[in-house]
Order: sequence, then C-alpha cells, then structure tokens
Amino acid sequence: MSEPGSSPDERGVNQNGDPGGKLSVSGSTHTPAESPETRLLSAFKTDGHARKVYLAGREYYSEEGKTFELRLVGKIKQQLSSDPTLRPEYPPSLGLTEFTRRATEAALGRSSHAVMENRVFGVQTPGFTAAVRLGAELLKHCFDDSATWCGPVYLSSPCDDSLAGIFQAAGIQDIRKYYYWDDRRRGVCLEKLLQDLERAPEQSVVLSASGHYPTGADLSQRQWSVITQLITRRRLFPFLLLPAQALCYGDLERDGWPVQYCASQGMELLCAQSFSHCFGLYGEAVGHLLCVSKQSSLRLSVQSQADKTVRSLWAEPSAQGAHVVATVLCNPAHLVEWEGDVKHIVERCMLIRFILKERLRLLGTPGCWDHLTQQRGLYCCTGLNGQQVEFLSTWRHIYLLPGGCLNISAINGRNLDYITESMHLALTTSL
Repeated sequence: MSEPGSSPDERGVNQNGDPGGKLSVSGSTHTPAESPETRLLSAFKTDGHARKVYLAGREYYSEEGKTFELRLVGKIKQQLSSDPTLRPEYPPSLGLTEFTRRATEAALGRSSHAVMENRVFGVQTPGFTAAVRLGAELLKHCFDDSATWCGPVYLSSPCDDSLAGIFQAAGIQDIRKYYYWDDRRRGVCLEKLLQDLERAPEQSVVLSASGHYPTGADLSQRQWSVITQLITRRRLFPFLLLPAQALCYGDLERDGWPVQYCASQGMELLCAQSFSHCFGLYGEAVGHLLCVSKQSSLRLSVQSQADKTVRSLWAEPSAQGAHVVATVLCNPAHLVEWEGDVKHIVERCMLIRFILKERLRLLGTPGCWDHLTQQRGLYCCTGLNGQQVEFLSTWRHIYLLPGGCLNISAINGRNLDYITESMHLALTTSL
C-alpha cells in the first residue's frame, strides 16, 4: 500500500457535483458560506508539512493514492470514440433508454413486480446531486396536484451537508433532522431514529442512504423492515440514496436491497443513484433518478412533469458516461470483468478497516474499535470528537471531517502507521 499524492486533484474533491457537489445560481450577490470540505481542502493545500494526509475526499483512491480509472472503462471509451454508428447528437431529455433500463435493474433487480406492473420510470441525470435535485422538484407535484407541497423533509443526522441546500434550491424550506449516528454506541441508534420519525407529520419525506455518507454505518435488513413498517403506517415518503452503489458489498443489486425491499412492500418511492464511483467516471458524473409509483396510471403524469423539469434545469444529460455504463451492464463478459474490479475495491477497503482496527488495538488505544469493521463502503466514522479532530489537523497535519468521519480508501501502506499513531496520540495526549 502507498500514500496518496501530496494533494488531491487541484480541481477539488467534488467534480461535476457528484456526489454532493452544489448546483450554483449565477447572479447571486451573496458569497456562499464555505462547506467544511472546502475549508479542509484549502487548509490542506496550504499546509507545507511533508507527511500531511487528506482524508476528507469523496472519490475512491487507489493503493497508489490516485483516483482510479478501470482499464475496462478506458478500453470502452476508446471503442466508443471510434464507433462509426455513434453520431454526435443530443440524447433524449430523460436520458439514454438502455442506460435507464439497466440503472433501474441495478436498483430494483431483474424481476421487480413494480417494473412488470409498469409503475416505474427512470431519468438519467448529470450526476448524483442532479438526481436529488430532480427528485426534490418532483416531490412538490407528487402529493397534491391542487396545492404545492413544501415539506417537511427529514435528513439523517449527520448527513451530506449539501442535501439541505438542494431541497431549499427547489423551494422546499422545511428541512428537519432525525437521529441516526450515536457517538456513544458508535453506530446507528434505531430507537431514537424511530422516535423522531414517529413524530413526523404525514407526507413527510425521509431520506436514507445505502453506503451512508459520511458515517459508513448502514441500516441492517432487520432495521429496514422495522422502519418501512413505520413509514407505511405514518404515511411517510421514502427518498432513498445510493451515492456509491456497488462499493458496499461489491454488487449493484445487493447494495440496492433497501430499494428492492421498499418496492416489494408496494411503496411509492424515489431513489437517486450514482455510477461515478463504481465506474471511476468522476469527470462524466453519471446519475439516475428512479421513480416508483403506487399505480401505473400515475406514472405517465409524473414522467411528464420530470421531462418538463429536466428541460428547465439541464435540457439533456451528457451521453458518454451513460454509454460506458450501459455497455458494461449489457455485455456479460464486460460485466464479469467489472464486477471483479469492484470486488477488489471493496475487499481493499475492508482490509484497511481491519488493519486500522488491529493497529489501534496493539497500540492500546483507548476505546473499542469494532465499529470500524462493522461499517462498509468508502466512508468511515471513527468516533473521534471535535477536539481530537482538531488535534490531528493542528499537530499531525491529518485532515478529516469535523465529525470524525473520513474516506477509508485514502489510507494506504505509506500513511497507515502515521495515521494510526496520530489517532492514538489524539486520544491519549492532554493539551
């Protein structure tokens, strides 16, 4: 394993708004407040220390510390660029048909009753953020055609900082939080989560994620079963997020299990997906919004509203990234190769978690670190508090998010010992 390069890509950690980038509105006279990630990246870039480490990025970093491109993806890009049948033309406003079909299968499975009953449609979007934004716009038309719905929307605490701003940009100002991560337990607290949702008004929208950012702590299948019962009984609306699909278990459909389960219970839902992480398509920003209606008669009206909204937001998505994803998912040989690469990524991240936990144990670092290997995906919540995080950045030049969360793939063989020793010092040094 080796150290990430001295600095992340100079263009920043979030490219093309995927995942978590912000849609900007030109002509604003106010300077927006910097996000924690922006501040951290700025501090990291100006830090001259030789052993500085940036752990707050969102891309997958390879063992060499670089954002990766799969060989298969590079090969397909070359093939597409020389394909005489592909003409430079605008794709449909709702995206490439084969891509949306495959993205829908990735979330709902190949034998979904909702698909068979014609209650599903998908929209290709320019990244994960755009999928969330389109979903926010559609929510205003889902509940009552005679009046504009305006919330509330419930976000997990903690969650992606950009989510609240996306809904507010869509005109939904009533944003609330529900309890999710418990610092003391270092995991999801189902009891408090259920208490908060139990108090939510009817028609509240609840956002929940597989591959949860920034904690990496996902709900178990048993917990999902309990939560969906509450959502159905309280008449809430699930908006599910798959920001790094396939990078939790190494399988698109397994990562999409919560979506499949909710749909199997006859629930209407929205689901925002990103294919940028699992295909290394950070420059292309390939996203998808999946819409599942209760009745097939409602699908066409919502699809018509989606088409109208897309034309006012971005007109049409870009084609190349979607072509790459569709080409891989349609070709059995490509699919086997891609799944092997993705499983390698997942196994590497799990190995880093295990080694980090063992090194902390051998150092005698205070606390139990089992939660590191109970989390999955790219992100990890260490359980360090604000003072300890500040110690790491000030005295050890290690930058992670204020809540103690980090990107596990940014840890490698050249920086692992330094990070482990620094975490131990943060927990044992009195300033």
